[in-house]
Amino acid sequence: MSLLEINDLNKRFGGLHAVNSVSFAVNQGDIKAVIGPNGAGKTTLFNLICGALPADSGSVLFNGGQILGYRPFQIATTGISRTFQNIKMFPGMTALENVMVGLHTKSRSGFWSGMLHLPFTRHEEKKVRRRALELLELLDISAYADVEAASLAFGQQRAVEFARALASDPTLLLLDEPAAGLNIYETAEVARLITKIQQQGITVLLVEHDMSLVMDISDEIVVLSFGEHIAEGTPSEIQHNKEVIQIYLGE
Repeated sequence: MSLLEINDLNKRFGGLHAVNSVSFAVNQGDIKAVIGPNGAGKTTLFNLICGALPADSGSVLFNGGQILGYRPFQIATTGISRTFQNIKMFPGMTALENVMVGLHTKSRSGFWSGMLHLPFTRHEEKKVRRRALELLELLDISAYADVEAASLAFGQQRAVEFARALASDPTLLLLDEPAAGLNIYETAEVARLITKIQQQGITVLLVEHDMSLVMDISDEIVVLSFGEHIAEGTPSEIQHNKEVIQIYLGE
């Protein structure tokens, strides 16, 4: 069953057709990767799905409903969360506090109740803290809960970012180059965490350049080149696709 459907999606920047009539679907429970050379349109595609950029035409269906034209915060409330290529930790905040920020969509306390520190607010704050700690434990980084997030190693920061993205209880998690800047050991750990996230019943769509990571964890792969969808299939099918080999290796 398709959780996300991209239909004939288009985006131009002046004379550049960054996303050119791209169509594909992501099945519920799968890990699906989008790969392609630099400039293929991968991050632009993510930004269209998340509402960070307006599409010129096409449709994006999530759980059968049209989300194209929604603003990013509206899309977040539908059950889609994302991470970014460049890790973004809130400075001066611990790992736990960074994850707690991700729970704001589930919070009902307003500005004044927070200022007055009402009993309901205190109760909700405890629930938020408890849930954030559960997410850190899920991703095996609860030992760093009280450590300033920005001081953690890159791989640990990525795990905190994953936990923060999971705080909104997404059905679909979009990961933009999760292995960027990581060494081989940190990349292997990220692969393990992504698989663990999938085992929680969360569908994953990722953009990634690290082919060993993509081939190890993906159920299906979409290949883009110059904004166009040129191939789609299992890792084995993509590895043996002559057009894909030509794009990456040349004639």
